[in-house]
Amino acid sequence: MKTRTIAEPYKIKMVESLKTTTREQRLAAIKEAGYNTFLLKSDDVYIDLLTDSGTTAMSDVQWSKMMIGDESYAGARSFYTLEAAMHEIYGFKHLIPTHQGRAAEHLTSLIRIQPGQYVPMNMYFTTTRAHVERVGGIFFDCIIDEAKDTKVIHPFKGNVDMAKLQKLVDEVGPEQIAYLNIAPCVNMAGGQPVSMANMREVRAFADKYGIAVIYDATRAVENAYFIQQREAGYQDKTIKEIFRELMSLADGCTVSSKKDNLVNIGGFLATNDDGFARRAKELVVVFEGMPTYGGLAGRDLEALAQGMREMVEDAYIASRVRQVEYLGQKLIDAGVPIMLPIGGHAVFLDATNFLPHIPQDNFPAQTLAAALYVDSGVRAMERGMVSAGRDPKTGENNRPKLELVRLTIPRRVYTNLHMDVVAESCIELYENRHKIKGLTMTYEPDSLRFFQARFEELEPAMA
Repeated sequence: MKTRTIAEPYKIKMVESLKTTTREQRLAAIKEAGYNTFLLKSDDVYIDLLTDSGTTAMSDVQWSKMMIGDESYAGARSFYTLEAAMHEIYGFKHLIPTHQGRAAEHLTSLIRIQPGQYVPMNMYFTTTRAHVERVGGIFFDCIIDEAKDTKVIHPFKGNVDMAKLQKLVDEVGPEQIAYLNIAPCVNMAGGQPVSMANMREVRAFADKYGIAVIYDATRAVENAYFIQQREAGYQDKTIKEIFRELMSLADGCTVSSKKDNLVNIGGFLATNDDGFARRAKELVVVFEGMPTYGGLAGRDLEALAQGMREMVEDAYIASRVRQVEYLGQKLIDAGVPIMLPIGGHAVFLDATNFLPHIPQDNFPAQTLAAALYVDSGVRAMERGMVSAGRDPKTGENNRPKLELVRLTIPRRVYTNLHMDVVAESCIELYENRHKIKGLTMTYEPDSLRFFQARFEELEPAMA
């Protein structure tokens, strides 16, 4: 029997007009932005796939909840509403709200890391690594090797390589491991998930050596969906059940609520560690606000609490990931090189194989993101050498094996017709890839350079 089409589990109640521009206008805009899509004005963008962070369309229920937000400075009712939702969905003991995810990373790094300690991660994330290194920590990549090959098909490319982890502990000792920072799914590897079996191995390893496991749980609901679809024994479990089991294998987590949690601003720390929670509440007052609001308004806390419950609805998350698959499959069918398998929150163009004539020193992923915008008004972002930054000891460019362009799908925002537009632009660029030239960097910030760096073309080819 032929598989029936499954539509989005919602209907559109409000629309926002999109601005269309000419190629000449887009060329002028990208030059003004220094060929950095982060520096484009949103009014000059047609389809915005820069990020899924804070770009969600909230539900009618979320908007209604905002009207009952308690804006009391201390002890607001809305905090306890959020705390109850976190207990139900995540299952951790303590909640500390923050204004967004990187604030939670900042507090975690300050409290947990001593200079010279290692923080193993299943591949780095930009802001996480920056916070680790700013307090003297050392990033250690323990992801499986398959994650760094775009052509390898593996159901759980985000998995931790336990042999790499064991080797590190044998060399430096468990006391030199600040904590294990595990991301389900792995953004920089193309939105690739971890398996429940692998996380059980990580938990057993951590218990053996007395090391804490801290998730970056920003996109963990998408990971729960992949476990449901790919891992034996989970096909008949709900996303909510799988998610709660996954969270039970960690001691705590940091979350950017602007992704899974379906809100436009916010984040939090959650932990089972009483001592860590106490110190985090002390520091959150210094950097964010009272522990019961953490830089957020009461209305934000209410919307976040509702978003936590909506994110684990099976129909919603299936629709969300399937839209990403829809775009990815169109590109695969046309022979466009992407990270395989298709990830949870984005399709990642493989810039190395898309533009093999451009060396890494000329930033193929940055170049491709700029070319895509000029071609169609679609804004994507670079995830390659620019994002990887420099080695803090040598000052040399970090050279990741992956040079990717992330086509990040906002939640509940675009239709599949928008995905068709994106696919057509990528396909046409690939057919004419030999015309695309590289870039050189003209301005480089000291940290997180991908946000503000500026470039210029080696040759004026985009015109």
